[in-house]
Amino acid sequence: MQFYRSISLPKALTFDLDDTLYDNRPVIRRAEQAMHDWLAAEHPASRGVGLARWKSLKLALADADPLLHHDVTRWRFELLKIGFMQLGYAQRRAEQAAAEGLDVVLAVRNQVDIPAETHRVLGLLAAHLPLVAITNGNVDVEKIGLAGYFDVVLRAGPDGLAKPEPDLFAKATRHLGLAPGEILHVGDHLVTDVGGAKRHGMMACWFNDQQRVLGQEPRAKWLPDVEICQLSQLLALALPSTGCHPET
Repeated sequence: MQFYRSISLPKALTFDLDDTLYDNRPVIRRAEQAMHDWLAAEHPASRGVGLARWKSLKLALADADPLLHHDVTRWRFELLKIGFMQLGYAQRRAEQAAAEGLDVVLAVRNQVDIPAETHRVLGLLAAHLPLVAITNGNVDVEKIGLAGYFDVVLRAGPDGLAKPEPDLFAKATRHLGLAPGEILHVGDHLVTDVGGAKRHGMMACWFNDQQRVLGQEPRAKWLPDVEICQLSQLLALALPSTGCHPET
């Protein structure tokens, strides 16, 4: 655990989900592959469309409508819909096919392996402090077995603009009924999590299990208050008087 400034004992914690509470990288790779396998099997006209073209279309859509960056589910739907229309589908048929494709992606996207240690740490923390999830992604916490730990789950899109914009942090603060400085946000991303939390006046804990180095993220403008490499370190940080200390 590395401290960059002194912090007070938090009265609540907010958590990023993807790549903080579980490794999301293989999940996204499987979801992308599932989409392209489904396209090839169910929509033969798409077989000549390579991954590069789909990626190019995705970026072009976000350039045309920057709000898509803030709602990954809508972004995926629009990608598929416009892609089908470019293949010659009428709009109604394209929308139907896009909805079907989105279901395929979300089914795989919610097949997440949650480490036992994540359950242990969240269970101990939730017994003593209110916890709120703040995510830019679209994972379903009910389906992955994490819903029981959180008072509320806030998602970019339905609940506001994506981190590091203040919407989700502000909504979490209002829900908790606390001053921002009484809340510790935990996340893996120096820009969306650390930067977003600090800009909103919250304490920020950088979860760095990938041995990244401060200064290598050129967009990062804020130092975290504290850096951890294991979730269990949160127990000593947030529950110092309960005896819930990391196992050695």
